[in-house]
Amino acid sequence: MSSCYHCGDVCETEIIHQEKSFCCHGCKTVFDILNDNDLTYYYDIERAPGISPLDQEAKFDFLDNKDIVAKLTEFDEQDTQVVSLLIPSIHCSSCIWVLENLNKLNAAVKTAQVNFPEKTVRITYNSSEITLKDLAILLSRIGYEPYISLEDATEKKTTVDRSLIYKLGVAGFAFGNIMFLSFPEYFEVGEFWLDKFKYVFRWLMFLFALPVVFYSGRDYFISAYKGLRSKVLNIDVPIAIGITVLFVRSSVEIMMDWGTGFFDSMAGLVFFLLLGRFFQQKTYAFLSFERDYKSYFPIAVTRLVIQVQDKAENSVTQDRNEQDQSKVIEEQAQVYELKTKDRILIRNGELLPVDAILIKGNALIDYSFVTGEAAPVTKQSGDQLYAGGRQQAGPIEVEVLKPVEQSYLTQLWSNEIFSSKNQSPFENLTDRISRRFTISLLAIAVIATLVWVFIDISTALNVFTAVLIVACPCAIALAAPFTLGNLLRIFGRHKLYMKDSSVIERMSHIDTVVFDKTGTLTTSVKNTITYEGIALTTQEKSLLTSTLRASNHPLSRSLYELLNTHNIQTLDEYTEDIGQGITGTINNHQIKIGSYGFVSDNAAHKTAQPHTRTAVHISTDSTYKGCYLFYNDYRSGVQTVFDQIGKKAQVIILSGDNDGEREHLAELLPQDATLLFNQKPEDKLQFIKSLQDSNRKVLMIGDGLNDAGALAQSDVGISISENVNVFSPACDGILDAQRFKDIPTFMSLSRKGVEVIKYAFIFSIFYNLIGLGFAVTGNLAPVVAAILMPLSSISIVVFTTIATSILGKKLKTI
Repeated sequence: MSSCYHCGDVCETEIIHQEKSFCCHGCKTVFDILNDNDLTYYYDIERAPGISPLDQEAKFDFLDNKDIVAKLTEFDEQDTQVVSLLIPSIHCSSCIWVLENLNKLNAAVKTAQVNFPEKTVRITYNSSEITLKDLAILLSRIGYEPYISLEDATEKKTTVDRSLIYKLGVAGFAFGNIMFLSFPEYFEVGEFWLDKFKYVFRWLMFLFALPVVFYSGRDYFISAYKGLRSKVLNIDVPIAIGITVLFVRSSVEIMMDWGTGFFDSMAGLVFFLLLGRFFQQKTYAFLSFERDYKSYFPIAVTRLVIQVQDKAENSVTQDRNEQDQSKVIEEQAQVYELKTKDRILIRNGELLPVDAILIKGNALIDYSFVTGEAAPVTKQSGDQLYAGGRQQAGPIEVEVLKPVEQSYLTQLWSNEIFSSKNQSPFENLTDRISRRFTISLLAIAVIATLVWVFIDISTALNVFTAVLIVACPCAIALAAPFTLGNLLRIFGRHKLYMKDSSVIERMSHIDTVVFDKTGTLTTSVKNTITYEGIALTTQEKSLLTSTLRASNHPLSRSLYELLNTHNIQTLDEYTEDIGQGITGTINNHQIKIGSYGFVSDNAAHKTAQPHTRTAVHISTDSTYKGCYLFYNDYRSGVQTVFDQIGKKAQVIILSGDNDGEREHLAELLPQDATLLFNQKPEDKLQFIKSLQDSNRKVLMIGDGLNDAGALAQSDVGISISENVNVFSPACDGILDAQRFKDIPTFMSLSRKGVEVIKYAFIFSIFYNLIGLGFAVTGNLAPVVAAILMPLSSISIVVFTTIATSILGKKLKTI
């Protein structure tokens, strides 16, 4: 019987279609779908990679229920739905390929991202063109039926891949038994061995070796085959050759009665290789755990706490709004502390960290961070708002529907929209070294074997196998990911949260550091503020405070903290001109707050001139009133930061404020520093571009508000967080403001981390040269080589982990 072209099963009822055999109409249909959409490359990745689809489409009828769909979807807005589905049948790279190309099967699917270890796929699709039911049916038709349990609508189960454990167990069991059966020959037992059980023991060893080669070691053969077919020499090629040589040679020796062979060496090789892979997997899982649960972004949200007061404390003549507000206390809460039913305040420009219900205010939500669509959505009181949306029309009060999930924020931060920066060159360097190493290794093995053929033909095969086994470049491939991954965890522990490990590598090459001033070098916690101008009426103070409450700019926040005892009202209109100022309207009375040019453009009376110090100017109903003057308090250790960074990189200040602080900053900065003031957000972005055009590697440090464009453009963008919800997916890292003084240390550690990788490369190459020296001279037994090779990989992991941990001690815990 022939096998199915799609799934590889035996065709009991063969269906011939386009000169190919299929076991059922389902497999034939999947082939037609892939063929019609130019996706037949799917079959080039792996022979018969598919899964036979089940014709049970009616089982998804329950997805016609909108309430059920609402529970299953993570996001549902602007005809865009996001859902994560468990696909138990995911089993190989071709599965990942076809699932992540669902958009070619149906244009309504926007993106699909597979989490292979958890066997899930996160799909973003247009709900007006395809329903969740149709999506489930589409997946089933191509052999990837989703597992949907209504009981798990809020907490999805995942399937753990235990195949590595099973393969390790089989290899270990076989290795132990083969070693036991080899004892008579090890100890040269005479009569017992020669006369009675020699052949029985040898053939038992052969039988134990079969599952080791064809089950436990098959991944190495598959990987090597795929690499060779793609004309790539990966690190599994020499491993596969070594296993093959050992197995074939041992089998021939037993069949020809030449000897016992090297089944013990072969089983030991596979066992220790799998043990090294298991160790690597557990280490990565540990790093992932550290990142998932200990690296909460240092963003907070304003939680509204209703304080119960005695009625006698309130005057009956008091305005009701003022009475209600007197009962509400605003406090800063970490996002992961939020609970269902909590009431929170979202200011203009802030990101919604949780799914919530709109209670009060004008909601204009930008979901571009989730969907990529720039058009904002208007919402009314009682409507549901989804995490990931950014408010754009003043402050709103919302009620939390469910607690925040750190993994969701991580997914948002890692969105492809914000992941356009170059990947780490070290990844390519590792692959390049491994490829050249493999070619050199094969050449050395062949040459050494040919030489020994003329010296001692019995030793030649030992030399060949020992060289192939001992000199595997696995350790080289492990150096970069383990070093950078461990640094990622250390940085997170000290409140610098990087998007991924490649950011650390990019930081090591920084030669120019650009700082924003307000909210970055200065703190909004301590400011001396004075007012100059016409006294404001009670109504104007209320309008001023209500408008300041809506803004997230550091100066607005500082001024609001000073004036928040005044009556807070809900704004009728609110607009913000980035880098210029804000405008608020209540009962047809308008106030403008911001730069002098912004508030005085339409002012009837220009009674003041721009102040030379940092100032927030005010006009009401087109009449200029005056300004609040800010005497900035710079962050602790700012001069030390400048001095240390100035030794390795150029320091530049880009500020949107006037140059009133120029003289003071010039005293703090290195002599060659550059200071630029009155910079609009687009000016900052263009300046970063000009530096990069001059081959400068730029680190931009800003507050995440007006600096979003510059942060995204820079080689590394770090946002300073000072207990406010200014999380920006455009940045590469978020630094808690308390660790500002440690910026030079973080930069130094990134450079030393790259040095650790280089030392690991040298250590691995040095080890391989020593091993090769013993191997080519015939002084290294294959079984010893089989043990040493995985131990070298583990030693690299231990070296990088210890080295980075020692480096991390330079960061003192607050």
